[in-house]
Amino acid sequence: MLSSWFRVIRVKFLLSSVIAVCLGLAINWWQNQTIDIVYASLTFVGVTALHASVDLLNDYWDFKRDIDTKTKRTKFSGGTGVLPEGLLQPNAVYNAGVIFLIIGSAVGGYFIFEKGITIAIILAFAIISIYFYSTRIVNSGLGEIFVAIKGSMIVLGTFFVQTSHLSIEPILGGIVVGILSSLVLFVNSFPDFEADKAGGRKTLVIMLGKKRASYAVWIFPSIAYGIIISGIIIHVLPTLSLITLITVPLLIKSGLKLKQSFDDIDRIVPIMGLFVSYSRITGLLLVLSFLFLTK
Repeated sequence: MLSSWFRVIRVKFLLSSVIAVCLGLAINWWQNQTIDIVYASLTFVGVTALHASVDLLNDYWDFKRDIDTKTKRTKFSGGTGVLPEGLLQPNAVYNAGVIFLIIGSAVGGYFIFEKGITIAIILAFAIISIYFYSTRIVNSGLGEIFVAIKGSMIVLGTFFVQTSHLSIEPILGGIVVGILSSLVLFVNSFPDFEADKAGGRKTLVIMLGKKRASYAVWIFPSIAYGIIISGIIIHVLPTLSLITLITVPLLIKSGLKLKQSFDDIDRIVPIMGLFVSYSRITGLLLVLSFLFLTK
């Protein structure tokens, strides 16, 4: 039973939100050389709870819409398989998603009391978008945009909780990690093309078609690298952020393989793994670039 819950929460995918929190903390450290450990710990709890809520509610709604029963499940796509396999009850998964949403909201409520209206705006966006992500948001073709904004909000919110002010650094850094997470979602939607389409979803891959989407995949990292390089040029991001370019060879390898195998579910599984590794490593390198120097 416990393993089924870990599986449906998709613990390994929580890393993207953990990286986003770490980036917000790292930017604060770069600027101020201080971190409030209590606030940082609460931020990790709140953000991971909200992320878990998204995944749980997504599994519930995809099962209810027969999306996860019509697609081939892989390590990175097709849902967790927990509900189609009867390992957990749908209502239990839905209720758990709501409970995690309440936990994340409670942490956010505490920060509203401590930090004010800015956190209230970020939390309101999180609650509304999380609850409607698996229905109205993905039905409108806005899934990737939501994920990009979510990553940005996590970095910005983490930074604000620590500093009580906003600045351009966490905004740019947040956009980068948000786009990297959005890239993973984009690539992972290739195998689910037919099931998503039949279930009423409107992903970018469906809107573009698989072939054109395999070319469009380069847009995500191009924007991310463009922001990093521009930020360095205007002296907003540390020059050391150039270490993120280390992952360019991995990106090229992943992109070329996707172009060759975008319509082959079996061959695309390791390619999805490459993109996940690319996204996580690039995000971690960006975090590290803020830790070794002070502004």
